[in-house]
Amino acid sequence: MTDKPLTDIAFSNFDITPSLLQGLEQAGFSRCTPIQAMTLPVALAGRDVAGQAQTGTGKTLAFLVACMNRLLTKPALANRRAADPRAMILAPTRELAIQIAKDAEKFGAALGLKFALVYGGVDYEKQKTMLEQGSDIIIATPGRLIDYVKQGVVSLHACEVCILDEADRMFDLGFIKDLRYLMRKLPIREERQTLLFSATLSHRVLELAYEHMNDPEKLSVETESITAARVRQLLYFPAMEEKLPLLISLLSRLEDGRCMVFVNTKVWVERVARALEKAHYRVGVLSGDVPQKRRQSLLAKFQRGELEILVATDVAARGLHIDGVSHVYNFDLPFDAPDYVHRIGRTARLGAEGDAISFACELYAQGLPEIEAFIEQKIPTAPVTSELLVAIPRQPRAKPEAGESIADIYAEAKAMQPPGGKPGARSGSGPRSSDRPRSDRPRSDRPRSEKPRSDRPAPDRPRADKPVMEGSSAPQVRQDAGQAETSARRPRRPRRKPMDTQSAPASAGSAPKTANPKPSPIRQLGSRIKSWFSPSKSKQ
Repeated sequence: MTDKPLTDIAFSNFDITPSLLQGLEQAGFSRCTPIQAMTLPVALAGRDVAGQAQTGTGKTLAFLVACMNRLLTKPALANRRAADPRAMILAPTRELAIQIAKDAEKFGAALGLKFALVYGGVDYEKQKTMLEQGSDIIIATPGRLIDYVKQGVVSLHACEVCILDEADRMFDLGFIKDLRYLMRKLPIREERQTLLFSATLSHRVLELAYEHMNDPEKLSVETESITAARVRQLLYFPAMEEKLPLLISLLSRLEDGRCMVFVNTKVWVERVARALEKAHYRVGVLSGDVPQKRRQSLLAKFQRGELEILVATDVAARGLHIDGVSHVYNFDLPFDAPDYVHRIGRTARLGAEGDAISFACELYAQGLPEIEAFIEQKIPTAPVTSELLVAIPRQPRAKPEAGESIADIYAEAKAMQPPGGKPGARSGSGPRSSDRPRSDRPRSDRPRSEKPRSDRPAPDRPRADKPVMEGSSAPQVRQDAGQAETSARRPRRPRRKPMDTQSAPASAGSAPKTANPKPSPIRQLGSRIKSWFSPSKSKQ
């Protein structure tokens, strides 16, 4: 069953409203994939589902069909206002949220349902106006949606369906605060339906997920291996300086096809992309340093086949469906083993075949045992020979148009960078510019340092047991709250030494100086205290 991209079960076999069924047929969907055939009977009945299947098996369509059918066949909650959404779909990345919205509009646009796509990095006010006008289904990333909820732009009290795509990443420790905040704004779990779908669902993730679900049923498509069966995997062990020549050489030996190159850091995304462009390839980049609109444009060009290679971080490893990706290159082995499954899942989708080639250098090779243990198989290896490091000469291509080169893309990113901000940050209005996890406390209530007190550097304070050296200034001290810091103390004037009248006679024009100057008040006090404990002369 799992080796087939489609089963013999048709969508018409389920209790789906005729208008939705007609939209599916017009979009070209007639038969179910294994995960759809397994989860739809439970989800259409209104029960909570936690679904697990390999990447590229149609999980998105499974929860969209269940969600839309519920909205079309059941009345809204009694306390719903006209502008309140009835369903919320959360995705971990902006690109995945955009793709879900496109898939929903393929067969849901003619059903009378209104969709609202909400994610960071684009016009804040435009999305705000769209939410105020009302929608039936919100497709969003957590960060931007939380901003609108806190401002009262949208209310989730009438959401009767909650869907979490790529649930393992959504329930990761970095997103748990955001998710719990949004879950508290929804109706109680007995009054809503919650659906979770992902390629990997660990026990820790399921334990957290069940806190917000009503007696869920875990449904998993059994496979012989966690990775797709039609992906041919291969592993090289190059040195760090051999990775770029090896990548260019392997690419030069390909006849045709689109490739994706995954890199762990944004800095190396730019380096790899520049090297491939110099080797006469049409290259696109997908990382946090690239502005959101440019990322969407490059991804669309890659999907249309206008770009040969897409160099990306793990932002593109989750849920994106791109037809015709023949090869996936792990330029760096991922930090987390589940990310390896999601990366190589960009190829061999829906029954196609593909190749996944990974480089294990001295910097990231320590993660290989964890990856092989997670996928329950050893990855075949191949030697790195001197011939393999020499690329086959490639026909030079025309220079990219103005604004389309890698240098122009990053120049645009730096130009859009706000003062003191990071590349790729949103320059428009709105209180939030990213979809990263954040604290629910206001900024003024957050601690200035997340480190323990023992790890914080101690402030410079004058110590009583250390005298201040002559000629040096005392450190500044902080006054009470609301007052400005005082300036540094002046150094104590050195005490004058008595002059030696025998060795240094007074000049003729100067007044005579006493040999014993008047003692200071502190010395007088010390002499007085000393006299209290010394015997008097009369008793001697």
